[in-house]
Amino acid sequence: MNKKEFLERLREALRGLPQSDVDERVSFYSEMIDDRIEEGFTEEEAVSGIGDVNDISAQIISETPLGKIVKEKARSGRSLRAWEIVLLVLGSPIWLSLLIAAAAVVLSAYIVLCSLIIALWAVEVAFVACALGGIVLGVCIAVFNKHGFAGVALVGMGIICAGLSIFMFFGCMAATKGIFWIIKKTVLGVKNLVVRKVG
Repeated sequence: MNKKEFLERLREALRGLPQSDVDERVSFYSEMIDDRIEEGFTEEEAVSGIGDVNDISAQIISETPLGKIVKEKARSGRSLRAWEIVLLVLGSPIWLSLLIAAAAVVLSAYIVLCSLIIALWAVEVAFVACALGGIVLGVCIAVFNKHGFAGVALVGMGIICAGLSIFMFFGCMAATKGIFWIIKKTVLGVKNLVVRKVG
């Protein structure tokens, strides 16, 4: 692929973004290709060394704020005809309530996921507190109250809680990363959907 084809494909993939952003990114990659050509690469080698157009456009879209994309969508939208406006107004009790219900379902799903993460971390904190409390209290009972068996039992329970807290920590980290990955992919999917519709 030569420089012109690469830049045309990049411009096409970024068509839903604000025009100033598209022009800025296209000129950036144009200069990058020119710099690689000056370093002694052929035009095709310079273009292939930059990367795939789809990967580059996906990264650019993911870095662009969603609000900026939505503003561009609203600005570049076509004007509605009179019959379309009438249908929108007459159908608003149905589509507006469905839209609100869908937004409530999505919001509640995110709230449930976030509360699950909070609950997991609360259990982790409880295990750590039980571990510390069990070990300290067990030592105190064994040394100061002369109840050796009870003290050893508490220390053992504290050690078990410490082991469970270590195990739980890795589970909490994995669950937290998974939730943030889901949120990131959802936002990226919405961005791609808006950009494609604008395009």
